[in-house]
Amino acid sequence: MLTTFDLDEHVYAALAAGASGFLLKDATPDELFAAIRIVSSGESLLAPSVTTRLIREFVARPTAGHPRRDLLAELTEREREVLLLVAQGLSNAEIAGRLVVSPATAKTHVSRILTKLDLRDRTQLVVLAYESGLVVPGAG
Repeated sequence: MLTTFDLDEHVYAALAAGASGFLLKDATPDELFAAIRIVSSGESLLAPSVTTRLIREFVARPTAGHPRRDLLAELTEREREVLLLVAQGLSNAEIAGRLVVSPATAKTHVSRILTKLDLRDRTQLVVLAYESGLVVPGAG
C-alpha cells in the first residue's frame, strides 16, 4: 500500500486486509523498487515511522509476546486439531481427508468451534490460532 496517510487506523486496516507492505508517498523510487522486490519475495516491509509505532504498540500490550492459550480452553483436543488445520488453510473436504472423517463431520467440527468461541468465520479462526500460540508465524 502506498499512501500519504500514516495514521494508525490506515496502517492497521491495511495490514488487517492483507497488505504486505506499507510505504508513504514520499518514498524514493529506489525505496519503492526495493519494497516491491521484498514483498514479491514473500517478505513484508513497513515505512520506518510505521514500524516504530507498531513496535511501541506491541510492547505496550500486556500480553505482548505471550500466547493466549486460554482462548482454546473450551475446545476439545479434536477441535484444536481441526482449528490447526483450518489455520493451515485446509478446506472442510481436505480436513476430512486428513482426519479420515466425512466432510460433514469436518464441517460440524468447524461449526462447533465457531459457536464455542463466538466467532463468525474461518478468518477469525485463523487469527485466534495465531493469537493463542497454536500456530507460530514462520514455523512452516
